[in-house]
Amino acid sequence: MTAWRSATFALALAALTCGGAGAQKYPDKPIRLVVPFPPGSASDFLARTISQKMTDALGQQLVVDNRAGAGGLIGSQITAKAAPDGYTVAMIGQPQITNVLLHKDKPYDPLADFTSVGQVASMPNVLVLGAGVPANSLTELIALAKANPGRLNFGSAGIGSSSHLAAEQFNRVAGIKAVHVPYKLIADIFTDLLAGRIQYYLFPLPAAMPMVKEGKLRAVAVATPKRAYALPDVPTTAEAGLPAYQSDSWFGIVGPARLPHKLVAQLNADLVKVLQSADTRERLLRGGAEPVTGSPEQFLQLQKNELEKIGRIVREAGIAAQ
Repeated sequence: MTAWRSATFALALAALTCGGAGAQKYPDKPIRLVVPFPPGSASDFLARTISQKMTDALGQQLVVDNRAGAGGLIGSQITAKAAPDGYTVAMIGQPQITNVLLHKDKPYDPLADFTSVGQVASMPNVLVLGAGVPANSLTELIALAKANPGRLNFGSAGIGSSSHLAAEQFNRVAGIKAVHVPYKLIADIFTDLLAGRIQYYLFPLPAAMPMVKEGKLRAVAVATPKRAYALPDVPTTAEAGLPAYQSDSWFGIVGPARLPHKLVAQLNADLVKVLQSADTRERLLRGGAEPVTGSPEQFLQLQKNELEKIGRIVREAGIAAQ
């Protein structure tokens, strides 16, 4: 009888041990990487650049899931409402912060409703000119705008998008007035730039790289202290005559609130490893992005700083909450 009990206890212990090991294994199914913007956007470029390497590191597929709409709001809300089990994360940027500042009914708390995993990249915003604009440099564009106040159009990916804020900040520093034209689709932005219906646009560099490389769009300045690796012949805004203006975009990965620390640490470690690999770095740099690594805490602090900074830009530009 004692032997039977001992055998039963041993079997139960083995079952519990096996079950515990199975429960602790992560990941054991594909992970969804939500991108709150459409294919061709800067966040989509970053997500697709790291997805295969992250798949190799994790041993499970990292599936890019574009959930565009409402200036990134839809994708962010999907992520905030997801189960905190490590199987839904998102590639976010400044719109994650801006959406809170531009809505009277706050859609989420950008800090409390998410868990920071790590920054992925920063990138310069590049100022490009539409077809037929009689300017060949940044100073010539500013002179043209000052000679025609309120007659030039600039585009953006929507009210409060990073491109909108970058352009509003540029207009303020340059002392010019122009008409804001928001878009929902990147294809429509390119169509109107090539048709001359909008005169200038400030893109996060990866989104504009293909059109610039093909010579369809003219890049006149990058808004960072140093020239972009991908566009070495394009001057910085300081070199082009407007040293007071600098603007870049940042992107990183978050999950829903209460994501277990152990999973965050694993995801961050794999992300850092991928971003430090030579081929990933080269692909990001050639595409116009600067890979950035750091801890979850550092990425959270960046977002806190941005909440204050973007709030100031929104107030100074007079962008109204919706």
